[in-house]
This record gives sequence, structure tokens and C-alpha cells, in this order.
Amino acid sequence: MTSEFGVAVHALVFLSHRQTTHSSEELAQNICTNPARVRKIMSKLKKAGLIETKEGAEGGYSFVLAPEKVSLCEVAKAVGVRFVGVSWRSGDIHKKCMIASGMADIMDGIYNDLNRICLERIDNISILDIRRQIFAGKEEKENTPAPEWI
Repeated sequence: MTSEFGVAVHALVFLSHRQTTHSSEELAQNICTNPARVRKIMSKLKKAGLIETKEGAEGGYSFVLAPEKVSLCEVAKAVGVRFVGVSWRSGDIHKKCMIASGMADIMDGIYNDLNRICLERIDNISILDIRRQIFAGKEEKENTPAPEWI
């Protein structure tokens, strides 16, 4: 799994909390990554209809959906994340040994099942749920100006 999912969730939680438009530079500073990476991920979220963009000097990204209606499953699908997978497969389908020729397909099936289970689990977690966890026990102020460190 790449970190695109974490960056996407972070950006959506931030945007839903702030309820204003923010540039890729502002998002990158809060996420602690670079703006080019943010732009790449945000383009996927825009394509999925999870954010809106505004061009120009006052432009950037905004989250205009109801945060309780956007599940982490939707975010994962938008960025094309696979939670479990490998870059190398053991065995060779052309070998006479049944273990060598059959292992890769069996393991792929297990990885696919694990990914399905992960997506089912996070389908019940919303952007608002994540935001609430962050602010648990603290007063959340939706339109508070950004502190200087953001």
C-alpha cells in the first residue's frame, strides 16, 4: 500500500474542518509532504467527485460534501489503493510442480479477499468520524482561522 490513502484522508479531514478553499501548498504544509504530491492525489479526488477546485490566485481545493456521507472506502477507491499486495510472486505457472505453478494464484486470491475485507471495514468510517476522533474531548470550531504554523 502506498501512502496516497493517508494523504487523501488527511486532506479531506482538513478541508472538511476548515470549510474553505486551500492551495496545494497549504495542504502540503499541513500534511507534511510536497505540493506536487498533493496535487496528484487531489486530482484523483476531484475525478471521483469528492472535492471541488477553483482556478486563479484565490484558487485551490474545497470539500463541499457532507463529511458524514463520505466513507473511507470511497476515498480508497478514488485513489486506487490496495491495502494488501505484493510486488513479487513466488512460483511459475509453467513449472510441473503443482505448488510452484499454483501458489501465485492462491496468494492473489487471499490478497484480494483481504482487500475486500478492508474496504468493507472502512465503508463504515466517514471523514466526519475521523475528524471527531481527532477532536475527541476538545471543542471543534469549524471556522477558526488557521494558526500561524499551518
